[in-house]
Amino acid sequence: MKIIPELQDSVVFYIYWIFAGLAFIQLLYSILFFGRLAFWKNKSVSSDLPPVSIVIAARNESDNLYQNLPKILEQDYPAPFEVVVINNQSMDDSKYLLDALSRQYPNLVVMEVERSKHLAPSKKFPLTMGIKKARYEHLVFTDADCVPASDLWLRKIVEKFSDKKQIVLGYGPYNKRKGFLNKIIRFDTTMIAVNYFSMAINRVPYMGVGRNMAYTKSVFQSTNGFKSHYSLMSGDDDLFIQEAARKNNYTIQLDPESFQYSEAKDNWESFVLQKSRHYTTSPRYKVFKKVMLGIYPASLILMLISFVLLILQSGWWIHALAGFGFVTLIKWWLLGVCFKKLKSPGFIALLPLTDLAYVLVLPFFYYSALQKNSSRWK
Repeated sequence: MKIIPELQDSVVFYIYWIFAGLAFIQLLYSILFFGRLAFWKNKSVSSDLPPVSIVIAARNESDNLYQNLPKILEQDYPAPFEVVVINNQSMDDSKYLLDALSRQYPNLVVMEVERSKHLAPSKKFPLTMGIKKARYEHLVFTDADCVPASDLWLRKIVEKFSDKKQIVLGYGPYNKRKGFLNKIIRFDTTMIAVNYFSMAINRVPYMGVGRNMAYTKSVFQSTNGFKSHYSLMSGDDDLFIQEAARKNNYTIQLDPESFQYSEAKDNWESFVLQKSRHYTTSPRYKVFKKVMLGIYPASLILMLISFVLLILQSGWWIHALAGFGFVTLIKWWLLGVCFKKLKSPGFIALLPLTDLAYVLVLPFFYYSALQKNSSRWK
């Protein structure tokens, strides 16, 4: 018994050409975006390293500061650098810890933001204060819960600066731990990185990650800081980049020694809240960037639907299977190289399935998370 009845030849013919068009879009997108990232040559831009200010906004992060801040302060960097930590309305022992560390490390600068009911716990205010406090023109940003992959992290990020490159987009993966949730978060993080790196390479920059990025004070001032989206909890690493990145003044850093590692959320509720908060900025994206970000998932879903319809029609399954298989293999290869570059080879074997599942589930997950948790953001 057939699942669906045989369609008229004319209808099947149209479905076939729709499938072929969608398959071509998938193939072209994969080559132009994933392909360019896969074979991107990660070369240093500058050997003349400037003085740098590292800016960290921290709130109730005493444990993380104790464990991680010395690794930032002790970076192997030949030029002067300072670490500006903004202790943002903390209620733990961060103040006392930072006071002790500042006596041990002369390059540590501490700013205290006192608790106030008039200040939201967003990062934008403390980051703005830290940028104003920073002594140097070149700024590097990370978080208190991050651990640099090596003592060359700062050097690797800053060496991407030049007269023309004033924004550097880095990568912030999560540590590998046991559990299904950890796998989902790490896969999600890698896919997001593949997207924003490949879009940047193709001159459509739309985001970075606040735990590992860099830009100059001049760039920050050119957008009036975070003024246009200050009311939003998020946006310091995507809306800001969309405003600041222009005329190819940005670049990416893929050297594994430049990564900043942190711990992933350990429960579903925290992960959902995190994703919900990130998703709030998407309505502010320009139409062109929304279209560019939507082409891949939309064409993949529609290609899958047309593929299933063709498979169920006698005489067409060979053509459908050949086309779908060819596109899948090319994507598998290119995405696999990208994942390997980002030190996530464990996901490569199942990429055709996980890529499809990701595209199908993520929009519903985001929408559901936003509706359920919008009133609970911290």
